[in-house]
Amino acid sequence: MSRAELEGGPEGRLAAVISPLRRTLLAAARERGSLPDIPDAQIEVVRALLPSPDGAERGPAELADALHLSRSTVSNLLRAMEADGLVERRRGAGDGRRVVVAASARAIDLFHRFDEAAGELLREALASLDPSDRSAVDAAVPALERLAEALKGASR
Repeated sequence: MSRAELEGGPEGRLAAVISPLRRTLLAAARERGSLPDIPDAQIEVVRALLPSPDGAERGPAELADALHLSRSTVSNLLRAMEADGLVERRRGAGDGRRVVVAASARAIDLFHRFDEAAGELLREALASLDPSDRSAVDAAVPALERLAEALKGASR
C-alpha cells in the first residue's frame, strides 16, 4: 500500500504535513530566538490575548470559546501561565465580579520574538525552494486561511 493510500488521499496528506510542519517551525523558532520552551497551547493563549481593536483581555470562558478548548483546560493553562509570569488576572472594569486575563509584557515580548524568528526561518526556507514551489506556497496561503476558518466553524 502506498503512503498516499495509508494517509487517505489529499486530506490525509495535508493532515500528515500540517502537524509536523508546525512542530518543526515552533522548535526551530525557539532555537533561533533563544526562547524558552513554552507549550504550543500557551502560545495560542498569548496569541488570543494580543492587543487588538476589541481589547487585549478576555474572561476565561471567552478564551475557552475562542480557542475551542474546555474551560477546565483553559483554567489549568492560565494557572501555569500566571505562575510563569505570562498572564495577569484581574477584576473586569465596570464589573468587579468578572475576572479577565491579559497577556503580560513578558509574554508579548516572547511572542514577538518568536514571530520574528519564525518569519526569518520561513523566509529562508521559502528562498531555498524553486520558484514554482514558492509560487505554489504563496498561492495556497489564502486557501489555507479559508480552510482554517471552515474548520473553526465546523468545531462549534
